Parts: sequence; structure tokens; C-alpha cells
Amino acid sequence: MRDDLVGLRDQATALAAGAVSARELVGAALDRIQATQSTLNAFRRLRPQAALAEADAADRRLGAGERLPLLGVPIAIKDDTDLAGEPTAFGARGEFPPQQADSEMVRKLKAAGAVIVGKTNTPEFGQWPFTEGPAFGVTRNPWNLDHTPGGSSGGAAAAVAAGLVAAAVGSDGAGSVRIPAAWTNLVGIKPQRGRISSAPVSEQFNGLTTFGPLALTVGDAALLLDVLSGSAPVDRARPPAPDEPFEAAASREPRRLRIGLSLKIPYSGMAASLDPSVRDAVEKVGVTLTELGHEVVLADPAYGLLGVTFLPRSLEAIDDWAHRVPDPRLLDGRTVANARTGRVLRPLLLAARGAEPMSRWRIGQVFRSVDVLLAPTTAVPPPLVGELNRPTNWETDHAIVAACPFTWPWNVLGWPAVNVPAGLAPTGLPLGAQLMGPANSESLLISLAAQLERSQRWYERRPGQRTGAAPSAA
Repeated sequence: MRDDLVGLRDQATALAAGAVSARELVGAALDRIQATQSTLNAFRRLRPQAALAEADAADRRLGAGERLPLLGVPIAIKDDTDLAGEPTAFGARGEFPPQQADSEMVRKLKAAGAVIVGKTNTPEFGQWPFTEGPAFGVTRNPWNLDHTPGGSSGGAAAAVAAGLVAAAVGSDGAGSVRIPAAWTNLVGIKPQRGRISSAPVSEQFNGLTTFGPLALTVGDAALLLDVLSGSAPVDRARPPAPDEPFEAAASREPRRLRIGLSLKIPYSGMAASLDPSVRDAVEKVGVTLTELGHEVVLADPAYGLLGVTFLPRSLEAIDDWAHRVPDPRLLDGRTVANARTGRVLRPLLLAARGAEPMSRWRIGQVFRSVDVLLAPTTAVPPPLVGELNRPTNWETDHAIVAACPFTWPWNVLGWPAVNVPAGLAPTGLPLGAQLMGPANSESLLISLAAQLERSQRWYERRPGQRTGAAPSAA
């Protein structure tokens, strides 16, 4: 890829100026994807003919003077999202029928002129923070192919980090955008619940999951969030519109903030500890924020037993998805067990949802003394492929809680959070930190993240620049 056309905004601007054609960009993206499928394995589905036809149509529209935010720009989406003419397998095995209609999120992408080149890999029903499974194999981290990019939006993160596409849309139900963003040196935004429509359904995973952008820069992620934002009548959650475009928030300085540094691991009933390299990286982000003029203090939210309300919501949704597959006999044994537990816990679903306002009040008390929280995104650097993928649910759950105990509470609350790159571990692999806010605080978080980015310039770190890292696929 040309060095000046790496970013989403770079590509959109070049297309509008006539400096490059959509066919060139889309064709080059497809070539990069196909060249790396045997190693990186980021995509479950490619649509080369349809994407090139859409690129040609975009070139005609550009030539006629039409301008849209992403007209002709190649984009990837996760394979949990309905795209007309393509199956939605969500990481599962089987012959899934093509979808008859686009989801609302895909409709918005197309309305902005984006060309969807394919659908990226995700573990079965997005259950795990690694991207491996018998339906598609192993998706690997472009920083080092021996390691996982995380999950469940691991294919999307790998595709952006490797330069296959400039940005992608993932989904985050317990950290599934933020975790792979942390492990691949990307910006990943989990927006406020309902900020991006779940239509045609009223919500995803009983309100735990929302779509979110993955990009190299805060500005690119904010641009994509602007394109995707907006509610539909069917949506259960409909947050108020922001006061300004998110891309505008990324271009201005935030006010002086009081930022709470929290290294506390939310209780989830399983053992977890913070790796020293991650602790050091997050604390250095705190030092940088202090140097930028903010006040950083220690502050921990009162998480309590929030995890008790997470399980009925997540596992009931697994049972729902398990009934959508063409052949349930092909499901992972762990999925079958989780679906069974989800059926048992279904009577508790109403109570779990009912506890949310009190949880918001209790945890939200921390925002009476600070404006934003700074916390680790994961507890460890990127694990080796297979390290988290254990034979049984008991073993897998212990492994994934030990690696990724920090992100899920904000899914229960429905509040926004942003992963920002936090440097590299001694092994040369990326680490991340998350900026977490109260309801409808995306603009504040984006503005702060962009200020950090101007100081740290993390987008200049690319795979292949450190010994032992895999060559960049770009």
C-alpha cells in the first residue's frame, strides 16, 4: 500500500481528489487479503466480484462529482453482521444461507459509499478473546504470527493492523473490539449502547454487544463512528445525538481533566493478576496524561458482584444463536454447554436486566470525583496461538479470565470505552490501555485519545519493525 494511503481519511481524500481510483484501492485490498489468507487468515468471506463492481460504480459516481464520506473506500465487517447475498455464520460450521437484506449498520456503510470487501473471522458466536475454530482455522497476529490477535473481532483487527484495509467494523460484547485493538496496536471504540443501531434486531446479546470501529488512528475511528451512528425505531436503546461530529472531537484539545487510574481487577470468580509489563505500560500512559496537563489520581469503581448479572445475559444469547445454525451437531462442545447453561439461567434474565440501573448508580459514583477512568485493556500481552483455546469450558474460562478480566463491566453498563495503544511489551508485541467514561461520553474520550495520539504517534509503529515480529502484510 502507498505510504500516503494507509489511513481511512487518507484514502477518502485521495479518492475525492482523483488521485487514485476506487478500483485501484479495492483491487489492491483484495490482492493483499488473498496473499495473506494462508498465513494471517483474517477473512471468512471475500466478495471480489461484487466489491470490484461496487468500486467501478463508485468511480463513476466520483467522476460525476458525487461526494460521500467513504465513497469508494474498501472496508471490512465482522462475520456476525448481515450483508445481503452473504451468509452470516458467526464463526460456526455449516452451510448457512445467504442473507436477504443488509443490517442497518451495513446499510449505513453503503450509504456512506464504502465498498465492503469481505467478512472477517470471529470465534464461534464471539464467545472468546481469541480467533480460532474448526470452521476457519486460526487467525494470527500480524505483529507475530505465533500469537493471537485476540477476539472476538480478531479477524477485523488483524486485517487493519496488517494494512489489508484501512479500517473495519467489529462488535464488542465483553471487550471484543478493545481486546484485539490492544493486542494489535489499534484504536478500538466501544460506543454507548444504541449509538450504532442493532437493527433489524432491537439489541444484541441482551444489550451487552454493540458494533464498534477499529482503525490505526483516533480520527479514522471517529470518522467511521460518525458514519455508523444513529438509531432505528426498533432499537431498544437510543442515546441522544452528540453535540458535534466525533471526527470534530478528535481534532480539538480536551479540557483539563481529572483522570482516575484504576488497576483493580473486577471480580469474576476466577483468578487473574496484572502482568508487570502491562502495569508499567498503563502507568506510563498516566504519566503522559499528567505531562499533557491533566490530573491523574488513583480511583477504583465499586464493581461489586456485577459479574453475576453478566452471565444470564451472555449465555442466554448463546442459546439463542445456537438455534440459528443449520446443523447444531457441528457446534463446539463448549458452545453446547454454554447454551445449556443459558437455558437454565433464562429465568434470571429479567432480574439481571433489572439490576442494571443500580449497578450504574453504584459504579457511576466514581465519576463524581473523576472525569475519565484509565485502566488496562488486558491483563497480559498477546498470548500464543492456542494458549487460551482449551479443551473444556472450565479450562477455557479460567484462561480467558486470567488474560482479559478488565473490559466486560462496561458492556453490562452500556457505557463507552476506547482502547488506545500503550506501547510494546519487551517481546515487541503491542499493549493497550482503555479510557472509560460514563453514559454518552464518546466525544470526551475521543478528544482525550486524540490528544494522547498526537503526543505518542502510535500509528507510526507497524508490524515488522521489531525483531521477531512477522513482516507487515501491507
